[in-house]
Amino acid sequence: MASSTLDPRVAAQMAVFRRGTVDLIEAPELEARIASSLATGKPLRVKFGMDPTSADLHVGHAVQLLKLRAIQELGHQIVLIVGDATAMVGDPSGRNKLRPPLSRADIDKNLATYVDQAGKVLDMSRTEVRRNSEWFDAMRFEDVLRLLGRATVARMLERDTFEKRMAEREPIGVHELLYPLMQGWDSVMIRCDLELGGTDQLFNLLRGRDLQAQEGQVGQVCFTMPLVNGGDGRKMSKSYGNAIGFLEPPFDMFQKVVKTVPDTALADWFLLLTRVPEAEVAALLAGDHRAAQLRLAREITGFFHGPAGATSARDEYERRARGEGPGDVEERRWPAEHAGKALPLANLLAAVKLANTNSDARRLVQQNAVKVNGLVVADPVAAYSEADLPLLVQTGKARFARIVR
Repeated sequence: MASSTLDPRVAAQMAVFRRGTVDLIEAPELEARIASSLATGKPLRVKFGMDPTSADLHVGHAVQLLKLRAIQELGHQIVLIVGDATAMVGDPSGRNKLRPPLSRADIDKNLATYVDQAGKVLDMSRTEVRRNSEWFDAMRFEDVLRLLGRATVARMLERDTFEKRMAEREPIGVHELLYPLMQGWDSVMIRCDLELGGTDQLFNLLRGRDLQAQEGQVGQVCFTMPLVNGGDGRKMSKSYGNAIGFLEPPFDMFQKVVKTVPDTALADWFLLLTRVPEAEVAALLAGDHRAAQLRLAREITGFFHGPAGATSARDEYERRARGEGPGDVEERRWPAEHAGKALPLANLLAAVKLANTNSDARRLVQQNAVKVNGLVVADPVAAYSEADLPLLVQTGKARFARIVR
């Protein structure tokens, strides 16, 4: 089907599928399936797998989930595969070292909140959720052998992760070779039309396409989305400590987005994690990048916490940027035993319990970790009296107190 002659309804859906997409194998097949879906009223079955390897989801997961939500709004059926069986093997994608498989007990613990958190993005009332233990736990040993016989060791070792580990003489577990076949078998079992994954998942997605063809099914269309990095430049991951979690409070989420996303990545984050029209994004990036960062933070925070949460977070962010401290800053009373006296800053911090001891307070001041009314004070004997009150004191990055009479 030539793109120039596409039914406008097909073209509109293709635009949704294509936004931010890296790989699309194959686009003509997707166009034909969308046209058939529109003609028959039968929704496409779109698969996405998530292994519960940790208890929390983060913004990196939201890239794919937001794409699925947009596809869901087109009327298609999202099938969320909760990989409680594959998680015991462990996805080798992007892994430079062998990692120990998770136990079923660990997986069940992580599952407690996993689907609920996915529901912050997807409409779970219209999402089919399947555990792949449903079919893998029922397999006999001969079934496992038959699945393993569907691919060669040479084909499994083609994936870049394994090639890199072999070159670096890092071990590869035999069980890791099974993972792509397990993920592919999920596609056979749910008879999906499309599968979505990160760019690091393309090898696995193609195995599903192969296995479906071997089973006499029409091979799934495979499409991938980019991975987003944390503030340290590495792939966003809770294990790296660089993730922005779905459950972060509004201010923390807003602040982390502003601090995490470099100017060079703003366009990608807008494209992948918001629905701001591309022309509007271009206009934002042509102007003040600081304003663009704040708009991005507002869009992401607003999605998870609503417009009021985003507004509150931005107000708090700007208040702190002006050195005013948080809006709900706690108050500490000037110590009664020092009424009418001037106190060195270090002694004052200890007296109002903003440091454990005078020595701890002096160390904080000397490390430039103390601000008074928004200004760094590096002299531990700088004196303050009740005439200077109120004093907004910040110790470290996030601890504030207002000293009052």
